[in-house]
Amino acid sequence: MSFGDEHGHGGDPGRTTDDNFGGMGQTRTRLPDGGGGDGYGGPARRPQRSSRSLIAVVGVVVLLIAAIAFANRGGGDTDTSGAGGGDDRAAGSEPTAASGVKPVTGKSGGIPSGFAKDEQGAESAAANYAVALGSVGMFTADSRQEIVRTTHDPAAVDTLLGQLDKAYSPAFLKNVGLNDDGSAPSGQTFVSRTMPVGTKVTEMNGDTATAEVWCTGLVGLAGEGSTKPVGATWFTITEKLKWVGGDWKITSSTQSEGPTPVNGDNRASSADEIAKAVEGYGGFTYAR
Repeated sequence: MSFGDEHGHGGDPGRTTDDNFGGMGQTRTRLPDGGGGDGYGGPARRPQRSSRSLIAVVGVVVLLIAAIAFANRGGGDTDTSGAGGGDDRAAGSEPTAASGVKPVTGKSGGIPSGFAKDEQGAESAAANYAVALGSVGMFTADSRQEIVRTTHDPAAVDTLLGQLDKAYSPAFLKNVGLNDDGSAPSGQTFVSRTMPVGTKVTEMNGDTATAEVWCTGLVGLAGEGSTKPVGATWFTITEKLKWVGGDWKITSSTQSEGPTPVNGDNRASSADEIAKAVEGYGGFTYAR
């Protein structure tokens, strides 16, 4: 997967690290350079979620996010790392608005990089990393390795990749509806896209931060004869971040279901409409 094209990510601005940062940070979006990617349109359904994670990695973990829920219909929260979130500062939400600070322009492996060492930078890093880790690229070995190395603390990457190779087994891929190598069956298009709705930093202390990202996601197979039609999910990701080599990197992550809004009255699109949307619409770069 080309991350700028398929599951947009984005950059972020900068201030200075401080422990007095008010309320909940918000995000805005700007379009990336590329086109193509996964579609925006699936049935407004609420697939049930797995009661437990399919994988557990000590200290640092990748997010299978909606794919786990899609492949395993159950209920409850998913804890993918065993690490808890930070203290939740119950401050009022602010209107989503641009901060006026120029977003980052650097990219590593197609994923934005060079975030500021402050609250806003941590939020943007968390949002963009959530997008990358919920993308189609996680389902194939080569692109998965690139995503994980770009978004995670290098000290834990090799161990994590070993765990992920086992997690993305042929049996798991088959359950999602994919071929053994992670590719989609002939005539179908696999959709896996995570879209942050809002972010907030709940804890920040020097070189570490905890950020929560409220997301909606699309996952499924678009095409005639699909037995895994594209559906929508809602979830919140909590990322433990560490300042490593001049940028924020993930050290561990947890995921919980919701908050989930009431389903709308939109007509579910046809498989052909979804497939065309996948081919015609790119993702977003996230910034503030």
